[in-house]
Amino acid sequence: MPVGARPRLRYSTFSLIVCAGSMTPLVSVIVPFLNAERFLDAAVASVLGQTYPHWDLWLVDDGSTDASTAIARRHAQQHPGHVRYVEHEGHRNRGAAASRNHGISLSSGEYVALLDADDVWLPRKLEEQVAIFTAHPEIGMIYGRSEYWYSWTGLKDDRHRDFAPEPGLPTETAHRPPDMLLRSYPLGTAPTPCPSDMLLRRQAIERTGGFEESFHGIYQLYEDQAFLAKIYLEEAVWVASACWDRYRIHPDSCVSSVNKGGHYHTVRRFYLEWLTRYLERKGVTDPRIWKALRRARRPYDHPLLDRVAKALRLRRAVS
Repeated sequence: MPVGARPRLRYSTFSLIVCAGSMTPLVSVIVPFLNAERFLDAAVASVLGQTYPHWDLWLVDDGSTDASTAIARRHAQQHPGHVRYVEHEGHRNRGAAASRNHGISLSSGEYVALLDADDVWLPRKLEEQVAIFTAHPEIGMIYGRSEYWYSWTGLKDDRHRDFAPEPGLPTETAHRPPDMLLRSYPLGTAPTPCPSDMLLRRQAIERTGGFEESFHGIYQLYEDQAFLAKIYLEEAVWVASACWDRYRIHPDSCVSSVNKGGHYHTVRRFYLEWLTRYLERKGVTDPRIWKALRRARRPYDHPLLDRVAKALRLRRAVS
């Protein structure tokens, strides 16, 4: 798919469940995985353990070559009607963005929950997030505070390293466009929500066109950033203070791999150039957004001026 192209998503009419005379929304859970044999069982178990029972789980194989394919197929066989195994044609590796889109296009829940194969949910995640959506029909997405999970290793040095950072934004409230785009990384300073923490209305994903499949390979680090930029421009987002997921910290994660490979600035520049084209294509004219984007691009577009500006700021700070 060309850079910046909108993925083609085939959305079905969202599903509701008749329960005790009322219509209960179905949550479709999308778990893309690639060689995740160490962690996939735990991720699936955290979905099976939800207090909210109205969900279906889509395990999307992104071309795995380890035992995770067999693990996913086993769960689908053990829980027919609730857990489904799918893959790309020819068992190809197409990246997390394409895998998320594939699962979303096949599912039909009114809400879509994302879960990375190396993360886990806390038991009340879906119950509490669906309740917020019910109380606030104007919002398109919810997230809270992810726990950065080190202690999963069982090592003594990791036992006390777990922490759940504050969102860096007012909580228990809806943020209207384009507030989140301006205030969240990489244009702002608020931390980016973990994909495993998000719950979205299917209609919000449909309005914004899903994940950008050009963010593949090393650029996969920013596939969630590109998706969130599109959401932030169109949808009201509820930021909660609750912690609903555990974000597993390990050396084989996408973030660790990109940072170890020295690709951080290559990937960040790719994202900023994509965002520039996307804003132009959408006809965005808000001067606050363009000012923030120019500031974020300055180290790459004007490296000498950026170094001079940083030196001046440092001099003022120490004088």
